[in-house]
Amino acid sequence: GTLVLCKGAPLEVLQHCSGWLGAEGPERLDDVRRARVVAANDALAARGFRVLAVALRPTGPGPFDLESEQLESGLLLVGLVGLYDPPRPEVPDAIRQCREAGIKVTMITGDYGITAQAIARQIGLLDPPPPGDDGGMADPVRVIDGATLTQIGDVQLGQLLKYRHRLVFARMAPEQKLRLVQAYRALGEVVAVTGDGVNDAPALRAADVGLAMGQSGTDVAREAADIVLLDDNFATIVQAVRYGRSVVANIGRFITYVIASNVPEMVPFLGMVALQIPAALTVLQILAVDLGTDLLPALGLGAEPPDPGEMRRPPRPRSQALLNRAVMVRGYLVLGLTEAVVAMAGYLLVWRGQGVGLMELRELAPALLQHRAPAAVQAVQTRASTVTFALIVAAQMGALLACRSDFRPFWQVLRRPNRLLWLGFASEPVVAAILVLVPPLAQAFGTAPFPAAWLGPMLLAPLAVLTADSLHKLLRPSR
Repeated sequence: GTLVLCKGAPLEVLQHCSGWLGAEGPERLDDVRRARVVAANDALAARGFRVLAVALRPTGPGPFDLESEQLESGLLLVGLVGLYDPPRPEVPDAIRQCREAGIKVTMITGDYGITAQAIARQIGLLDPPPPGDDGGMADPVRVIDGATLTQIGDVQLGQLLKYRHRLVFARMAPEQKLRLVQAYRALGEVVAVTGDGVNDAPALRAADVGLAMGQSGTDVAREAADIVLLDDNFATIVQAVRYGRSVVANIGRFITYVIASNVPEMVPFLGMVALQIPAALTVLQILAVDLGTDLLPALGLGAEPPDPGEMRRPPRPRSQALLNRAVMVRGYLVLGLTEAVVAMAGYLLVWRGQGVGLMELRELAPALLQHRAPAAVQAVQTRASTVTFALIVAAQMGALLACRSDFRPFWQVLRRPNRLLWLGFASEPVVAAILVLVPPLAQAFGTAPFPAAWLGPMLLAPLAVLTADSLHKLLRPSR
């Protein structure tokens, strides 16, 4: 005759069984035996097994014309099959990193609640069971099944997701997974969803970032997702977050370094207007800093490796701009203002060394601006302007080291490898020396050699910038 074979979730299949297949043949499935099946199912699930029930029913000879409801009634339970897919060994550490980084991890699965709880405990999403707990029952506070979620209203669900972390949702239907994504987004969260099946497509599409599995995922899931995870590894997502944060941080460091030189480049012209003294820099010298000495170091900052503490900081707010208040305060008021003070001090000291004070310099300003000054006076102005230019370059070398970290002092990141940055650091004095010592370039940029005795005091410029930045990091409010 015809034999009907059935497999599925044990508790669901058990409802369609009237007996089980024992050693002597079919036996009636009474309440005691049903309880034994449920206990065996829960024991396997508590160890992290995905459990399937297998049942059969002989229909006898005749045509195969019964409806599905009739075929799935009066079944004989054959047994339970436990399938175990062990979590990858790197997943618990990835879950820990997410928790340290302020990233909420929520597990949504179609598995049985006890199975989902066991797996969540194995990967560190949930705490281990207390002594004496064999994991035979799901934690009603942390593990929520589909039937319970159906009875929860949208307002209660929002409160649940807002105030409870490390949740596990089991026996979820596709529309319930979509509802959870929408509820998280309604709370203002940035939601990333992983999925591999056709049923995951709506949630992948609704999330801020949808991640489909590249190896086990379906074409529909990959089409609906924003990112395809080639190795199907959750730990890869955490590493991507780490490098993504590093990219954003490097852009901020790049901006801080670039705008730091704007202040010492601007102050000479403000001083010319306010104090009525000659400009301490020429326009070409400003371009030499922005497009010459600063170019390679700034690119080196953009290639900084991730900071070891990057995943121990909370996520940046969605509304926070790259050019934010903290970047501008540090770039303009801390680094830039220190560089401006150092550069203008060097300019005035060169004139002071020639016996010209501030009042006398104001009297010389009209002749220097109109190019009517004597050659000796013009030579002093060129030398003072060159010293100002050299001090800005030296101060930017200090700013380069300071900008390698937004929170840690410079000496803690000196050993961090970055060949491009160190090449840029070495190129700054080389480019500046070429512009000063090569006669055609010196004539074009308005520079002139200055006494070698000035090189020693110029070493104080990067030290002054590093000291100011270290004090700022020490005194700024902690994140």
